[in-house]
Amino acid sequence: MPLHPQQDGVPNNAPASEPRPTRAEAEEAVRVLLRWAGDMPTREGLAGTPERVVRSYEEFFAGYAVDPVALLERTFEETDGYDEIVLLRDIRVESYCEHHLVPIIGVAHVAYLPRNRVVGISKLARVVEAYGKRLQIQEKMTAQIANTINDVLQPRGVAVIIEAQHQCMTTRGVHMPGVGMVTSRMLGAFRDNADTRRELLAMVGRGAAPQFG
Repeated sequence: MPLHPQQDGVPNNAPASEPRPTRAEAEEAVRVLLRWAGDMPTREGLAGTPERVVRSYEEFFAGYAVDPVALLERTFEETDGYDEIVLLRDIRVESYCEHHLVPIIGVAHVAYLPRNRVVGISKLARVVEAYGKRLQIQEKMTAQIANTINDVLQPRGVAVIIEAQHQCMTTRGVHMPGVGMVTSRMLGAFRDNADTRRELLAMVGRGAAPQFG
């Protein structure tokens, strides 16, 4: 499906059948919400809010402009035969609930078993960020990260574990602060070999509860 070209300096990944609104239209939409909430967007404290919100959304949802596959294309084969677990632990996750547009904050642990090549560890963190900075549910985000790493690197195994708190649950609805959600996606040896999975979980293990603030 064709995509719309870059607009307002930001690549647009929306399908061509859904034209991307202009920046002016986005700012007007914020004014409408402010009026709906019962406030006056023309008052001093809110006069610049629509522009600031749109700029913030560009940052919050920057992942739509990033190709996660391209992040993993450069690899290194000079590993002296290293074939054990590579684990990047406690990667900060900042995402947004696609149902309520409120933050999902947590950490991701990403591991793989290399097959003749490795990738720069910063690229793993950038893949997490690329999928995180979109409207998401945690289950889908976990699967997307793992599937992309598996498809591009073709390792012997991939594991992704995400621990996060959802403000759609902590600040509204049931109002349950402190409740965390854990999701995992295990592929290859991490799924099929119980010993390999136990080794990974021991490496991820921690003595204290994770801090998401």
